Amino acid sequence: MLPEEGRWRPFPIGSGGPWTRWIPSPVSRSSRSAADQGAAAQLVCERLTTGHLLATDRSAVAVNRTAGRNPQYVKAGRLTVQRTALDELKLPEDSIDKAFCVNVNLFWVSDAEAELAALRQGLRSGAPLFILYGAEGPTGGDRVTALVAEAVKAAGFDTVEVVTADHGLGVISHAP
Repeated sequence: MLPEEGRWRPFPIGSGGPWTRWIPSPVSRSSRSAADQGAAAQLVCERLTTGHLLATDRSAVAVNRTAGRNPQYVKAGRLTVQRTALDELKLPEDSIDKAFCVNVNLFWVSDAEAELAALRQGLRSGAPLFILYGAEGPTGGDRVTALVAEAVKAAGFDTVEVVTADHGLGVISHAP
């Protein structure tokens, strides 16, 4: 399980349970956006034997913490940490195999049209997008997931699925 840090408790994506499928495969080119002190980046990079993780955040503090927690992966070329807002993220077309966003509230407090367009641009066709929230989120889960699912569908993503568990909730979809 990812360590409990800061304001959130993320999904136990590496625990061997049903969330394990969310871990990027060894050949993945992944993108992640989260305010998580670098825990998610560490968990993914520990499993990468090839591939690369691009970790983004708007906060300089979060970017510095992620890079500071994972210097060996930055040095090895497995991790790039970039300070940017999602709507300003410029990804080459079809350059990402999987993307995940953890506790990024803009997906349920706005239509997130520009942010989802940036992610859709970078994701290869059929690639999954995971928008995940810890169990102790800022509002009721049904309210969050319904709004996120609506925004993702409006942005043209396919097979939108709402997932819930004791340890968190989220929306899984796929790039068209």
